[in-house]
Amino acid sequence: MKSLFYWMLLVPLLVISQENQEYGVLENAMLTAAPAKIQQFESGIAAHNKKFHASGPYGARVYWISNGPNVGKYIWVMGPLTWSAFDSRPAAENGHDADWNMNVLPYILPESDQTYWKFESGLSNFSQGFTIKNLLVDMYDIKRFQKEKVMKMMEKIKKVMVEKFPEETYGMYTNILPSTKDGRDLAYVSFFEKSAWMGEDGKFPEKYNEVHGAGSFESFLKEWGEVSQGQQSELWIFRPDLSGLSGEVKAGN
Repeated sequence: MKSLFYWMLLVPLLVISQENQEYGVLENAMLTAAPAKIQQFESGIAAHNKKFHASGPYGARVYWISNGPNVGKYIWVMGPLTWSAFDSRPAAENGHDADWNMNVLPYILPESDQTYWKFESGLSNFSQGFTIKNLLVDMYDIKRFQKEKVMKMMEKIKKVMVEKFPEETYGMYTNILPSTKDGRDLAYVSFFEKSAWMGEDGKFPEKYNEVHGAGSFESFLKEWGEVSQGQQSELWIFRPDLSGLSGEVKAGN
């Protein structure tokens, strides 16, 4: 009885501990360079990143969007870092903010977009080191109150990827501060080197049925239609010349 009473006291502490476990966050800023000031913008953001965002959790990479309604815009990505690390990010006291305001801000249009993404490590595969070059970013609009169901469906996807595509490098991310207007709730990011990868047919439906049983992919699509309401896909090209970090990614990161 004494032991039971002890565990009853301990359970709330365990719950608090689990809730306070920190996770990796990516800060994404979509920036639009003024058409007549692209050279100045690129020079300014390159110098800024190499001075203030060249290493550690505050390291940043820049990508260029090559398709869709955001074509020609830039994605500035810092992290991953924990929420607590944001309290110590580069700021005014070390000249960071002044440099950004002087050498970057004057050359972008006032239509920026900021998002924060949680890295879902259990649904991703970074088992091998690689060099970032091209990204296919598939973003999904998830219906309200369906996130838990969607994440269970993603576990089925992960099982197929582990068994049938073990060499593929990909990351799963969830939008921490989503908006009902933009429909970017879940992102599946594929990392690839050569554009020929885009034309390959991996026969995913067949592989899904092999793993989960005949007819299971059709059932998956039906269920997916019930929990989601749209998709947006973008190709991002890594710009090492504008980034503070290189494209090298170690296994497990």
